[in-house]
Amino acid sequence: MTQRDKRVAFSIYLYLGALFITSLVVSNLIFQKFFHWNPFGEVTIFGAPLFELSVGILPYPVTFLITDLVSEVYGQKKANQVVTAGIFASFFSMGIILLANFSEAIPSSPVDDVTFTKVFGLSPLGVLASMLAYLAAQYIDIKIYHYWKKVTDGRMLWLRNNFSTFSSQFIDTLTVITLLCLFGVLPWDKFYGLLVSGVIFKIIIAVLDTPFLYFFVYLMRKRFNLKIGEEISLD
Repeated sequence: MTQRDKRVAFSIYLYLGALFITSLVVSNLIFQKFFHWNPFGEVTIFGAPLFELSVGILPYPVTFLITDLVSEVYGQKKANQVVTAGIFASFFSMGIILLANFSEAIPSSPVDDVTFTKVFGLSPLGVLASMLAYLAAQYIDIKIYHYWKKVTDGRMLWLRNNFSTFSSQFIDTLTVITLLCLFGVLPWDKFYGLLVSGVIFKIIIAVLDTPFLYFFVYLMRKRFNLKIGEEISLD
């Protein structure tokens, strides 16, 4: 690979990392709003509407698509680095929000203290729960992904993409909902409904993002003349 190709590959890696971090931070900021996705009619699960979800779930599948793409093209080490950077960015953003929350609003402020606290006040608890779940889920996702990549000799991209995402998303959903209920952010009577809805929704998204992963991997392999299973070294 030429030096120019390495520079292009590194730039793509940086942009993927930026998209990953943005998706993660935004999901932690907006998680307190819930919506009802209703493609199958009024279906209930454990007494709660199916697909009653936090809007924080919307950008989250992007993070798993990006880590799978980085894993496939750049390797396990670079994927783990993106995850670690995302954790740092999330905690840093929450530190800024805490500081802003403690700063008293002036009378003419468009957003008063009560409104700001109502919107962002629970974010630190949400981020703590999310980060604990995220740590487990993302590192497990990368580990399982590379396990199946090794077993299949770099072939069957669909298998490692879906198997790694299914298992890691279940761990993520179970952990974050459990912690949010323990912290009092969510009532326990919503636990099973949110768990089942979250897992099913994420599995559907994981299946739907598989063609996108194939497309982006194809573009990267074509641009950098990569063989099946071959990774770009940025070191």
